Amino acid sequence: MDIDLTNLPSDTEALHALVRVLAGDVKSKGLLIEQLKAQIAKLRRMQFGKSSEKIDREIAQLELQLDELHEDEGHAAATSPAAVQALIRRAPEKPYRKPLPDHLPREEEVHEPSCTCPNCGGAMRRLGEDVTEVLEYVPASFKVIRHVRPKLSCRVCETIVQAPMPSLPIERGRPGPGLLAHVLVAKYADHLPLYRQSGIYAREGVELERSTLADWVGRSAALLDPLVGALRKEIMASDVLHGDDTPVPVLAPGLGKTRTGRLWTYVRDERPHGGHRPPAAAFFYSPDRKGVHPQSHLKNFKGVLHADGYAGFNGVFETGLVTEAACWAHVRRKFFDIHVANGSPIANEALDRIGALYGIEADIRGKPPDERRRYRGEQAIPLLMGLKAWLDATLPKLSGKSELAAAMRYGLNRWNSLIHYANDGHIEIDNNAAERSIRGIALGRKNYLFAGSDAGGERAAAIYSLIETAKLNGLDPEAYLRDVLTRIADHKINRIDELLPWNWRKHKNAATIAV
Repeated sequence: MDIDLTNLPSDTEALHALVRVLAGDVKSKGLLIEQLKAQIAKLRRMQFGKSSEKIDREIAQLELQLDELHEDEGHAAATSPAAVQALIRRAPEKPYRKPLPDHLPREEEVHEPSCTCPNCGGAMRRLGEDVTEVLEYVPASFKVIRHVRPKLSCRVCETIVQAPMPSLPIERGRPGPGLLAHVLVAKYADHLPLYRQSGIYAREGVELERSTLADWVGRSAALLDPLVGALRKEIMASDVLHGDDTPVPVLAPGLGKTRTGRLWTYVRDERPHGGHRPPAAAFFYSPDRKGVHPQSHLKNFKGVLHADGYAGFNGVFETGLVTEAACWAHVRRKFFDIHVANGSPIANEALDRIGALYGIEADIRGKPPDERRRYRGEQAIPLLMGLKAWLDATLPKLSGKSELAAAMRYGLNRWNSLIHYANDGHIEIDNNAAERSIRGIALGRKNYLFAGSDAGGERAAAIYSLIETAKLNGLDPEAYLRDVLTRIADHKINRIDELLPWNWRKHKNAATIAV
């Protein structure tokens, strides 16, 4: 409701009526905000299904609506008369406001009152002070670094000396490592295509053509190739991996159309069982989804692979060197979709039974493998046996063509792989680690519309590997890549492992302690 603050009613009853109307408006907006928050939370729980991209769009739309409601509240707070402000203050309190981060630099603005009393003209003395901290944003800025190398000549023998030029990531190029890292992270982590970055930089007074940025990305990827190779080799030496893939549209040359390529991810994450090896993710690109691609990626891998039932992995399992651990989240999702569609009590019972298995996992997260295996043997295996008996007894009673029967057959056909986790504390109940690693790619896919070529897909896979692994290890990807690009040109290839994210962090921590 819009209020003309210059023309408020003077009549007391009219003012009371206005406040009652505004009270109802505030209350209804508050209820709507809570409803939107609940809907967003529900959609986030559904986010990993087949229609996850559609759900992402719904979440984005709801969050935009939520933002607008909060903006309305802010506008009302800035324009409402004192009576309405008092009413709003009586509304339910907002969540506790966290203090501003300590690591941010502080800049003080002291607002000194007059040194003489405005009442009698006497001298004033200090009683104390009130401090209010306000979070401000300083726009990103460019700077030019001039590398000046004086030439010195010996007065005796005329020998001329000059310091060598520091190595630059791109030989005879003009971008510094910080700018290259920013372009890479903006493109692959923040999902800003190069043409958008070019427009942003132009607003800051720096003309960088899209073709120039593309050249920098290509050269940076080539420079980082040895590091990406070392990362992939390290991951494939693991005992347990999570594997998944996601489509990526690729421009078909000369046709003006796109075809579907794939980005494959393989994730090592030992944190749920307290493993000592750091988390890591390796991405690969392929122009199609043929099974030969994961077979090539995993040719040196031996151990357990969490997968989602894709038939292309069968060739990997048939070697006898890799054991399949199927994903309970995929089984649960099928029953969840049915329950949402028609409220099926049978689907609801399946959800309850699977939910009990996840409750056990929550209790043992982070525990050692032996303890996890023992606990699962005592708690999970009896539940799994009961679930199997229930599925076997219920399936014959259903129409063979029903979605509910299909969901049950999906679980029963993969039963041995689904229960594999219960006998090994190193294995997880689902493949969510892999699904989380490709979550950002779905958002990037919407912004890019397509990859320009197969080579572009391969570059994306390489940079995604470094960025996702940095994030898994709690690093700022841009700070990590900035330092790596500063050093990698002069770094010995036989010591490339020193630049892997977890080793880099140890080096930085040691340097900080030394200082």
